Parts: sequence; C-alpha cells; structure tokens
Amino acid sequence: MKKKIFLIVAMCLLMISLAACSKTDPTTVDYNGYSYDDLKSNCQGTVQTLTSLTDEDKAYYAENGAETVVNLINKWDEAVAEYGSFVDFGDFVITKSGKTLTAAQTLQMENRDMVLTYVYTYYSMEVEDITIDGVFSVGEKMSKALMNTVMGILVVFGVLIIICLLIFCFNIFPYLEKKKAAGTVVAEPQKEAPAPVVIQEEPETDDGELVAVIAAAIAAAEGTSADGFVVRSIRRR
Repeated sequence: MKKKIFLIVAMCLLMISLAACSKTDPTTVDYNGYSYDDLKSNCQGTVQTLTSLTDEDKAYYAENGAETVVNLINKWDEAVAEYGSFVDFGDFVITKSGKTLTAAQTLQMENRDMVLTYVYTYYSMEVEDITIDGVFSVGEKMSKALMNTVMGILVVFGVLIIICLLIFCFNIFPYLEKKKAAGTVVAEPQKEAPAPVVIQEEPETDDGELVAVIAAAIAAAEGTSADGFVVRSIRRR
C-alpha cells in the first residue's frame, strides 16, 4: 500500500515539474549564447534593412552580395508584391526542436500577415535558412490542399489517358502498314490464251491422177510412150 502511494506521489511531482518546465519564460532562456532579445532584434533588424533598401542597393547586392542575401531580397520583393507593404511587427516566437532552433517574427502587411523565420543550427547557431511565408487560416490551408489534391489527380488521369492513346496507336500502325502494302501491289496483266494451232490437212490427191502424172513424167524422161508403164504402188514421204 505504501509503495502505491509513493508511486502516485512521484507521478504527480513529475507532472508538476513538466508543467513548470513548459511554462518557462522564453525571454529568460539562454539559446546557446544568444538571448531572446538578441534573436528578436536580429529578425526585426533584417526587416528594417529590407524595407529601407533602394533600387540601387538591390542592384549592388545582386552583383556583389552573397547568395543568401540575394535570395532573401528576392523573397522580400515577391512577398511585398503579393501581401502589400510592411505595417508593423507582430508576435515573436522561438522554437527548439532537436538540433534546430527557429526564430519566427510575425509581420503585419497591408493585405495579409506573413512570418519571417530564421532557421539556426542550435549547437553552432549558424543560419541554415531564412524563409518568408504568408499566414493563412485553416480554411484557406484546407482549400489549398484540396486544390493540390485535385490537380494531382487530374495530372495522373491525364497521363493515363495519354498512355491509353499511345497503346491504341500501336494497334493501328500494323493495320495502316498492311493497308499501304496492299495498295502498292500492282496487279499482274492476264496472259492471253495462246491461239489454237490450226493444222491444215493437205487435200487428198486422187491416186489415179497421181499415177497418170508419174507415168507421163517417166515416159517423157525416157522418150517413150506412157502406155508401156504400169505403176504398181505409190509411197508417200
């Protein structure tokens, strides 16, 4: 029984200590050698510098400035074009998460509030990045997320439709090739049937006349009369 009571008391003390730690005043915390005011002054000083830049200053930094500074100036110009000119400073929040520390300064602009955020590597306090983002309500964030989702679905369906069309075209190409090949085939001319060979039969000669002619020829050759010759047979060649 005493052990259970001791355990309950220990748990209560632990919860109280965690609650006390969570309510620590951020202005009194040492951020690896930097105070709350140091980080806040850095953010607000950056904003004041950006608002006071002239066109000549921007051109100079564009040619001679570091890449981080040039990117920050470009982001600021884009934010001013979208959200309007700077009006006043808002809340300042410091958040530590693992090896990263962020210092976020809310800025009141003409059309919409935005946040200038410094991202530090906590153990060295080197600046990793500087971002400028607009402040949107939950409804605006949900509608934007929904719009991105719809656009993603439309892109996926569009790609699928294109793939289906390409597959369908692969089925059409063989048909077109066969049709083209069939159109280029030249029909062979039909050969005319050979004319029938007509065999002319020699008219049969009367043997009596033939005998008389042969006898007369022999008689003429011999110089005698044909009455003395008798033709017994005739051979045709």
